[in-house]
Amino acid sequence: MKTIGLIGGMSWESSVEYYRIINEEVKNRLGGLHSGKCLLYSVDFEEIERFQAEGKWEEAGKLLGDVAYSLEKGGADFIVICTNTMHKVIDYVEEKINIPILHIADATANQIKKSNLHTVGLLGTKYTMEQDFYKARIKSNGIKVLVPNDSEREMINKVIYEELCLGNIKQSSGDYYKKVITNLVDSGAEGIILGCTEIGLLVKQEDSEVPLFDTTEIHAIESVKKALE
Repeated sequence: MKTIGLIGGMSWESSVEYYRIINEEVKNRLGGLHSGKCLLYSVDFEEIERFQAEGKWEEAGKLLGDVAYSLEKGGADFIVICTNTMHKVIDYVEEKINIPILHIADATANQIKKSNLHTVGLLGTKYTMEQDFYKARIKSNGIKVLVPNDSEREMINKVIYEELCLGNIKQSSGDYYKKVITNLVDSGAEGIILGCTEIGLLVKQEDSEVPLFDTTEIHAIESVKKALE
């Protein structure tokens, strides 16, 4: 079994889910007392979020690059960045290491293709929804990506940073997200990417008439597949 190098803490609420899913998936596949071999480096999200807000992506990328290097030196065979948004700085991280990074958008696109869907809606932070670093990766797989309107994007982002990242799960916010999902479906979305690793804490498959692609679950399971190759 390969050792998974997890860059977590963005936020730690979703990092907990990565750890749980990885270990449950290894147990399901191997049985007995098996669990995942992994190293977790959990960063201080306050520092990362400040870089995001100030547009200091290079500084953030170099910080995560140093983290990835530490994981490589510690014995990790590949890296999993436990967040969608910070894949924006993946180039800076790759420069610092000699082991591969398992890209969350690639894993998600593969699942969408397996479902034979061609148009999906994307929920996430404002950076993920508005910038191309993530959407372009999905689109390169022949998948059309729809995003919510301006006011919806603002509210979705606000809920992520002011509620979900703090472990605050509100029914009212869940209802709002469900309304946004319905609007995306009405616009032609055949499925919805939960493109922030905290959204799965708020929205479940039973809340949607179309398939939901929970990137935390997809990414974590794909990391187990790679570890067991």
